Amino acid sequence: MFVLVATKPLNDGTKGFRFNLLGKKGLYRKRSRSSRGWLKYEPLSTMNAYHFGKRSLYIQHAYGRKLHHFAG
Repeated sequence: MFVLVATKPLNDGTKGFRFNLLGKKGLYRKRSRSSRGWLKYEPLSTMNAYHFGKRSLYIQHAYGRKLHHFAG
C-alpha cells in the first residue's frame, strides 16, 4: 500500500516521530542533552543520518534491508 504521509511517535520516550513521506521512510529526533554536531552527515547500515545540532533526521536507504511496518 502506498501512503502519502504517515507519522507515528517514537516508542523509546524521546521527542520525535517516525515518518513515511511519499514512500521514503525515516525518523526525526530532538535530543535534550547532547549535540551530534552541526550539519554532519553519517552513513549507517540501514539509514543515512543528518545531524543539525540537537536535531537529527534519519532516512532509510533505497537499497538493502527494509524497515517493515515502520510508519504506515
